[in-house]
Amino acid sequence: MKSGVQLKSLLTPLRDAMADFSSAGVRAMLGDLLSNTATVRLSHPLGETSGAEFYDCAYAPLFEAIPDLERRDLIVVAGQDGDGVEWVGCMGHYLGTFTSPFLDIPPTGHIAHMRYHEFYRFNNNQIVEIQAIWDIPELMMQAGAWPMSPSLGREMFVPAPMTQDGLSDQDAQASQASTDLVIDMLTHLSRHPTEGGPEIMQAKRFWHPRMNWYGPAGIGTARGLAGFRHWHQIPFLNALPDRKGGTTGAQKSHFFADGSYVAVTGWPNMEMTMSGDGWLGIAAASQAITMKSLDFWRIEGGLIRENWVLVDLLDVYAQLGVDVFARLREFNKARVLGSVAYPVGSSS
Repeated sequence: MKSGVQLKSLLTPLRDAMADFSSAGVRAMLGDLLSNTATVRLSHPLGETSGAEFYDCAYAPLFEAIPDLERRDLIVVAGQDGDGVEWVGCMGHYLGTFTSPFLDIPPTGHIAHMRYHEFYRFNNNQIVEIQAIWDIPELMMQAGAWPMSPSLGREMFVPAPMTQDGLSDQDAQASQASTDLVIDMLTHLSRHPTEGGPEIMQAKRFWHPRMNWYGPAGIGTARGLAGFRHWHQIPFLNALPDRKGGTTGAQKSHFFADGSYVAVTGWPNMEMTMSGDGWLGIAAASQAITMKSLDFWRIEGGLIRENWVLVDLLDVYAQLGVDVFARLREFNKARVLGSVAYPVGSSS
């Protein structure tokens, strides 16, 4: 069984190639590391593809839209889940000058950023599965093109861990305790509202009083337990009180830890019924949906201090019959969708 350090080293050549992105360099690294038959699961509307088609499906159009594209990893977590499966999870931002449309999002001619949570499953030193959420709504917002409800939380460039050690080697001895804390927290979270009021979640047992919750664009970031509850948890639980997830069954979550960092992935890893209103401005649809959430937690002093969360919100809208991209096109039909000369300001 490989250590976290060994697993991270397998992904390093691909991460390095994407730091100064070039088509030839990234294609070559993907060719070396990614099985052609790998399953690649991407957030809506990119969908599912194979390892052989991954670059052309996802990176080619993104690189065309952002010609000076670079990848900036802020967290890299590696380890084995409860079944002994090897994972590496990354959080960071794709950055560059947004000069051509991407998925019909109008370019700005300015620097743009799009957060990613990407999980790589390894077998015999090859990537055999990718699960990735790109925060495409974040790019829409920077373009002034987000056509849905405003966020309750604060939209911001989501930071690296306050300890600045998201890329460092971690104390493997702390990994199990970190995992146990997060699973215990989620277990208590799921007891509300069916087993009692908010007090049954015992939030203060698990969360640091100055915790930060970095949610996806469309929900936003919240500070402290009060901010977390008001700007995310209360509307979420009111709308989706029967949510389910776990470590077994159809909506299985895969937890793995690297010292004080814990990661979870699943595709999907939650199911629920939209039985109330108020979340994302969506009316109660009485409809069953699934949800994909790729998360990272940082533990400090036996409490969760920071939590990075990406949910495939565009997929949630799609399941409820809302075509965000059709509305984006309507919302922006008076805008010119041509390309901006690059370098910006160049006349040729």
